Amino acid sequence: MDKDIDDLPRLARKITRTLFLAQSLSSAGFTAAATVSSIVGAELSGSKALAGFPSTMYLLGAAFSAFGWGYGMDLFGRRGGVSLGLAIGVAGAAVSVVAILNSSFWLLLVGATLIGVANAAMQLARFAAAEVHTLGQRGRAISNVVIGGTVGAVLGPLLIGPSGTWALGARVDELAGPYAAAIGLLLLASVLVFFGLRPDPKELGLQVAQEAAADTVTYMSVRPVALILRQPAAALAVLSMIVGQMVMVMLMVITALFMRDHNHPLSAISFVISSHTIGMYAFSIASGRMTDRLGRGPVIAIGATTLLIASMLARVSPEVIPLALALFLLGLGWNFCYVGGSSLLADQLAPEERARTQGINDFLIGLVSALGSFGSGIVFASVGYETMGLVGAAASLALLLAAFNWLRLQPRPLAAS
Repeated sequence: MDKDIDDLPRLARKITRTLFLAQSLSSAGFTAAATVSSIVGAELSGSKALAGFPSTMYLLGAAFSAFGWGYGMDLFGRRGGVSLGLAIGVAGAAVSVVAILNSSFWLLLVGATLIGVANAAMQLARFAAAEVHTLGQRGRAISNVVIGGTVGAVLGPLLIGPSGTWALGARVDELAGPYAAAIGLLLLASVLVFFGLRPDPKELGLQVAQEAAADTVTYMSVRPVALILRQPAAALAVLSMIVGQMVMVMLMVITALFMRDHNHPLSAISFVISSHTIGMYAFSIASGRMTDRLGRGPVIAIGATTLLIASMLARVSPEVIPLALALFLLGLGWNFCYVGGSSLLADQLAPEERARTQGINDFLIGLVSALGSFGSGIVFASVGYETMGLVGAAASLALLLAAFNWLRLQPRPLAAS
């Protein structure tokens, strides 16, 4: 049912607030599980080379389900898709607890895959916030959802110690604690989305497109995804999110194990991962405003530069403070690439093209970052953490050059008479 145009801003704010809260809760759960995933993977598999494999399965689950979520949310709406996805995450966290209690590496991989499916649904929610806002507000709308991860950045790692203590008190492995915390957080997020995300952003987004036709990309017919992704702007948007995710995952996933090898306690590992996730989310308001004011391309270039600096800094020292600073910059660079790229992609799409194209975009992101996660364990076991920093720096430099090339080809505004 159509809403009065005067009511659209209020409804858009309501939807964005709901998604922000869901992102906050789910991010805390994902972060708590991700912080210990490489440690659990190494212990249950008995091999450091397989330490990154749970994260790989998590990312593959996110990648392949994103493709399905994109089509499903076009058919059934954003509310049902996101709430169902988070419920699957609850099941995944529960399976992971069972895996730890039974020392089953393969069962852990199943749990990690299901948690990845949940993350894919939640990540697509950023586009739901964008579609209920006009062109000049989309960067901020996306960032207002992404910033919910700041809560997760703080709460997730803080839960590791207490949840581990609780698990020990229950006479089980302390590493089961973070996954138990994820069960409760993802359940709360699922219930919140199911009851709070009304009206469905898909319905409201269609009306926003009709009422603000001048700000909306329109075409005579729905274009194939392959044609959309061949456009230079869409290609840069996808590339920025792929590279940002790959570089971040490759270094972040293995940092906990790298620190464990240098005899850092869980509290120090939590501090470093917390600094990373704060970098990912805490400055989303700034990145959103920069994206709307400076433009999508400059923000992507800033993100690539920050990733380059972070990758080189990660090689400096295994001590806590240098690693915390490097991981913070790694998260910040990812944020610029993610918000800038998401906004640039949203600008290129008509309403009928959104969920399908965005789902395939997140599929590509997840697939490439899964390869980075899988490769991180192998590279770390073979040549060390320092070489991984060089690989991240090279990928970041390639993105920076692509952003500069795209900006160079953009038409310049004519000077006023």
